[in-house]
Amino acid sequence: MNKSPAFLLLLFCLTSLPAGADWQQPPLSHNLKPIGQVVKAPDFTLKNMDEEDVRLSDFRGKVILLNFWATWCPPCVREMPSMERLQKAVDTKAFKVLAVNQMEDEDQVFAFTGSLPEDPTFEIVFDKKSEVARAYNVRGLPTTYLLDKKGVVRYRAVGGREFDHPEVIKIINQLIAE
Repeated sequence: MNKSPAFLLLLFCLTSLPAGADWQQPPLSHNLKPIGQVVKAPDFTLKNMDEEDVRLSDFRGKVILLNFWATWCPPCVREMPSMERLQKAVDTKAFKVLAVNQMEDEDQVFAFTGSLPEDPTFEIVFDKKSEVARAYNVRGLPTTYLLDKKGVVRYRAVGGREFDHPEVIKIINQLIAE
């Protein structure tokens, strides 16, 4: 039987891997980029999982982790558990995680959240036409903004993050103390 060069290369690669090779992805970063200029976060109103209106401005006075994500985005999926741990680690009277889903419906997100190690206690809202993402100039998922108590964007992260990292919690607590 005549084998193609591509088949032989694939066969070589698969058979030359050590037994039990680790296919894990590299760890997520925890770095947040400070925003050098004063940028007021655009207000918005979106529906949550219960089809209730959620307004960003309703959370003024709290530090907000505003995360743009989708279930089909691998780094988004990877960072979700850390957002839940963060929500539980920081005083919810002074802090809020708000996850803005992009272009998916409630059924897709409900099925996804059911597959997580624990149900999210943070707010998930739906930006079905990506209008809010455009207002925030989101170019890729996940993109996250950290807003201070006055609704000013202070930090940004593009790509997956480990949000319950001690350095991130330290930044959040500093913003809460301001």
